[in-house]
Amino acid sequence: MRERGRTRRLIGLGARTGGALVRTRLGGQADWRALGEALFEGLSELKGPAMKLAQIMAQWDDLLPPDLAEELSRLQRQAEPMPWPGIRRTLVEAYGDLDARFREIERHPFASASMGQVHRAVTRDGETLVLKVQYPGLAEVLESDLAQLRRLMRLGRWLKVPQVRLDALFEELAASLRGELDYHAEARALARYRARYAHLEHLVIPEPRLDHCTERVLAMHYVAGTPLRELETADDAVRQRIATALADWLTEELFTFGELHADPHAGNFAADDQGRLVIYDLGAVIPVPEARLAAMLRLLEATLAADPMAMDSALLALSGRQGQGAPLALYREAAEAVTPLFAPGVQDFSDVRVHRRLRELSPRVWAALDRLQPPADTLLLSRTLNGHYWNLVRLGARLDMQARTRPLLAWASRIRES
Repeated sequence: MRERGRTRRLIGLGARTGGALVRTRLGGQADWRALGEALFEGLSELKGPAMKLAQIMAQWDDLLPPDLAEELSRLQRQAEPMPWPGIRRTLVEAYGDLDARFREIERHPFASASMGQVHRAVTRDGETLVLKVQYPGLAEVLESDLAQLRRLMRLGRWLKVPQVRLDALFEELAASLRGELDYHAEARALARYRARYAHLEHLVIPEPRLDHCTERVLAMHYVAGTPLRELETADDAVRQRIATALADWLTEELFTFGELHADPHAGNFAADDQGRLVIYDLGAVIPVPEARLAAMLRLLEATLAADPMAMDSALLALSGRQGQGAPLALYREAAEAVTPLFAPGVQDFSDVRVHRRLRELSPRVWAALDRLQPPADTLLLSRTLNGHYWNLVRLGARLDMQARTRPLLAWASRIRES
């Protein structure tokens, strides 16, 4: 009965979202604020995969209507926690007698998200841990939620997205969501990343307590920190240290190890009392092949050269453009919007002129979706990089992106030639 009720509510939210998209496609006006409020209220209570997808949507705040983006971003900050009795049942199923293992477990979570929430706990020997507890019944509702998502994605045909591409996008999203339910895999990722990045003195990754990890509970040593989303008013020196650490780590992750932390939700990052970057969540780590990185850097190189024909060639190679007639004017304007971040010297990511220009271009991008469509095999990668970009914006990062990208572009050229 509860699953049928959840399905009805998801169908209702899907229909409301679809109606807004259709009205916009037909030249009408949608009440994006009202839609965002409805999505926040419904998904915050339902949680699970549907809420996760809304959080993913919120990370595309340069393309979404501002009112909708603002409401969806609340799902990353204010999601309602699940009541303690349901969480306690999961803990009892995992550990049996809680009093025999823990001296204390805080009933109110200090973080709640789409797939689980985090409670602080103290073991019988006095060690402070955090327990990431998967919401009860999540595995059972996942496939039902995905079925509703597949139905909703059919609306993409109104935007002239081919069905084969919609199917490929769905499969990538589904694989990502299924992977996040595997807490044993996340524990292994934490251990792997701790060993791999031990040399980065400005990076902290909590140690998993493997003897307390189960299929639905992830136990880690407690590392205190100020969430990234609360650092916007912090001391500038702290923000710049965190931004530099984030940029350095992402570069090494991609170009040395061919992997990427694929959940750039701002709540997954923090600053500790020494000004080091703390990474809390490794539930989504994706492989990134060299050839794909090289192809994306080819597009960046063409963009920085303000060469619309080369941009089109790079997009065609990425399967990101199809049909007749390249939107060359749109390419030129996109290049003009992006290139200031890669000008010589240190550039300010909080420069609102860049964001305003990108947002002004978004209606034209939507209008060109019969020719410009995200390649299915780069959807998650592109969305993740976009999310990390906005984390740098929140920090007010000042980085010399030209100096950072010059060796990467040379690397990509060597890869293409080999």
